[in-house]
Formats: sequence, C-alpha cells, structure tokens
Amino acid sequence: MIFIAVKFTVRPERSADWLDLVDGFTRATREEPGNLFFEWSRSVDEPHGFVLLEAFADADAGAAHVRSAHFTAAMETMAEAIATTPEIINVEVPGQGWNTMAELTPRNPA
Repeated sequence: MIFIAVKFTVRPERSADWLDLVDGFTRATREEPGNLFFEWSRSVDEPHGFVLLEAFADADAGAAHVRSAHFTAAMETMAEAIATTPEIINVEVPGQGWNTMAELTPRNPA
C-alpha cells in the first residue's frame, strides 16, 4: 500500500473553515476504488496545523488519485488557504490498511 502523511499549515483566517474547504475533496477521494483511508486531524500543538493521513491500495491507485479532477481542483483551492508549502511523507509499505496494536488493549472496567 502507498501510505502518505501530509502536514498543512493553514492561514490563520482559514483555520476555522479548513475542514469545510476540503470536504468535497475528502468525500471524492474516499470514493476512489483504490483509496483505503483518508483522514484529517487538527494539531494539538500548532493552532493552524492539520495532518492528513491517507493510503491507497497500490502505486496505480495513488497515481489515479493525483490525476483525478478533484485532486487538481483541490490543489487550486488549498493553495489560496495555506500559509506554507505542506510537508509530506510518501512510502510504500506492506499490508492493506491499519493493523491492531499488539502492545495495548482495552481493560475491563473495575
């Protein structure tokens, strides 16, 4: 699978509406046949920071995503709202999604 993590720093005046701004892009990407997950989080340390975790079944699915019309439109829209160039990690890893964490499981309440 192709795993991608992207850190975005959004312009202060766009932070409150960032998730609304990327909502169409998020929905369209989640509907792509090769998308495994596409999840946004807000930074607890950076007031205008957001992190996107996404994965695609393989390199072909990742390439199709980047060639999609919704990707192109989103890059145009986001360019007007970001404060800095996003930072990215893009790696190929074995598997097809999340695994369970072996070191931690829920306890029964006392």
